[in-house]
Amino acid sequence: MKKVILGLSGGVDSSVALKLLKDEGYDVEAMFMRNWDSATNHDILGNPDLKKEVCPQELDYQDAEKVASELNVPLHRIDFIEEYWDTVFTYFLNEYKKGRTPNPDIMCNKYIKFNAFLKKADSLGAEYIAMGHYARVRHEKEKSYLLRGVDENKDQTYFLCMLTQAQLRKAIFPIGHLTKPEVRKIALDSNLYTATKKDSTGICFIGERNFKEFLKNYLPAKPGNIVTTDGKIIGKHDGLMYYTIGQRKGLGIGGLNAYESEAWFVCGKDLIKNELIVGQGHDSLYLESNWCIAKEYNWITDPLKEHHPYTAKFRYRQKDIPVEIEYIDDTTIKVSYPGLCRAVTPGQAVVFYDGEICMGGALIDTVYYNEERRKY
Repeated sequence: MKKVILGLSGGVDSSVALKLLKDEGYDVEAMFMRNWDSATNHDILGNPDLKKEVCPQELDYQDAEKVASELNVPLHRIDFIEEYWDTVFTYFLNEYKKGRTPNPDIMCNKYIKFNAFLKKADSLGAEYIAMGHYARVRHEKEKSYLLRGVDENKDQTYFLCMLTQAQLRKAIFPIGHLTKPEVRKIALDSNLYTATKKDSTGICFIGERNFKEFLKNYLPAKPGNIVTTDGKIIGKHDGLMYYTIGQRKGLGIGGLNAYESEAWFVCGKDLIKNELIVGQGHDSLYLESNWCIAKEYNWITDPLKEHHPYTAKFRYRQKDIPVEIEYIDDTTIKVSYPGLCRAVTPGQAVVFYDGEICMGGALIDTVYYNEERRKY
């Protein structure tokens, strides 16, 4: 009976993962990670009005308690607030200051769920940790491989691209072989408290709140002009940090008499002029690129080979795109995709696959179409 400690979030996925581990005969315990404290973190910035908020995590903890009680599994409540602030939220803010679009979920997996959590689980005598991700792992004698989840629509290997081999060797993903409907059915058949709980959306420390209003508490907004790809001013933006490449909604520039009725999309940012660049049409050439520079690459099992045909995703749930890589230095690669890709966004991750194996990822830094650098 190997001891496994599972990250129990209070959602249906981790609840079913806990049940499956127990059914399989593991000596299983659960751990709830408290990564955010609204009152404490807002108090750092001296905003007393925000201390009245009830963090959604507190409600999730109550749900986790009920599931752990139903399954008769010990539940630990552990604070990783300081670690989360230092390694995830500070990174999140710094990227937005640069006009980029970060992915905090990737950093949370790297630094919290598979680092701080793993260390705590080790101290409690666990041989493995488990999470409710839609992913699979194949443990072989010398190496472990991260595999796509069976449910293509829910596969979460994209968010696990920065795991190390040492972290993966200690990991189990109990629901990776299931589809979401199958997970829901198990929860309903088992009468779990979270069986009908809706999936969480957005960034965990923001929850259901307005993103712009949340970000204003930490970064000063700098309004500026919205300009077309040929430089004509057609509106005002609230701050470049609120927009991402390829974005359509929330621009507030529809129905301009001098232009056709096609939708407007964010095509770039000029940080020096503080201008948001927009163009019309989903397939605008300004949103297309055929290579990028990516940094801080991480290979989970084996290093990627140059000029070898891999596929990649440049954002979650995107269809795989054929790519090749070329090493620039010890931290930087060039990623080529001659077939073109839309809205490749600095700050996001490019995640590489060899068939069903997730090989790792890197952070997108600069984007190009032929020799022209995009203003992303």
